[in-house]
Amino acid sequence: MEVTVITEDQIDLLLADLLERYGYDFTGYSRASLKRRIHRLYSIDKILSFAEFRFKIANDPIYFKRFVEQITVNVTEMFRDPTFFKTLRNEVLPKLGTYPLIRIWIAGCSTGEEAYSICILLQELNLLHKSLVYATDLNPAVLEKAAQGMFGLSQMKQYSENYILSGGSKDFSSYYTAKYSLAKFNDDLRRKIIFSTHNLVSDRSFNEFQLILCRNVLIYFDRDLQHKVIGLFDDSLEELGYLALGSKETLEFSNVSKRYRRLPNDKIWRKMS
Repeated sequence: MEVTVITEDQIDLLLADLLERYGYDFTGYSRASLKRRIHRLYSIDKILSFAEFRFKIANDPIYFKRFVEQITVNVTEMFRDPTFFKTLRNEVLPKLGTYPLIRIWIAGCSTGEEAYSICILLQELNLLHKSLVYATDLNPAVLEKAAQGMFGLSQMKQYSENYILSGGSKDFSSYYTAKYSLAKFNDDLRRKIIFSTHNLVSDRSFNEFQLILCRNVLIYFDRDLQHKVIGLFDDSLEELGYLALGSKETLEFSNVSKRYRRLPNDKIWRKMS
């Protein structure tokens, strides 16, 4: 069977459909990554023609949901990059302890592992009781999973190792209850997380935060969209607040970089007054 190649013009048509029909703007996403993921879905689902593919996405809500799941990137784990979490534990979160209410935004939270990791840090620093973690993502399906607070029990060994490397000293299993093949995280963590859909491309700032985390999302955007999203974070961050990005991401090229000072050894910047 001959593999159909989707042309640039066809991708343009598809992106225009998504924007008009659903308000999802993928035009600023890295073209190479987007094209690769569209091709992969098209091949896996054995769609007979591009016209049929386009029609299904525009008119079948269930298939559109599948399309968004496949196009957006959902790779995460608890305490991923333990040295980063150690910096949060030792340097960043203690400085936020003087606030009467600590507001944290995790943008592009995927299935929620990072949100639960942050809550564990807050609890161990005795800050969870006065904190709210806003965890947002474009993809409603991953948010549904995140809100359940259940992850594969087989992953707990890796997560426990990450936790210890990040400076954790408690028994990691005290934070969850094993249920068959799943680990259900404690309700006192879940109650402090607000999961909601938010589109970094088109939605506005919705609060003021002392800490914003958006790790390994900007790498999938083109430079113009990166500028726009960093501007959104700047609008959403209080003075002396912190912005954390992924290991391959930076503020250096942005219009707001002069107002920020980077912490040594991590992709964390503090907004200066």
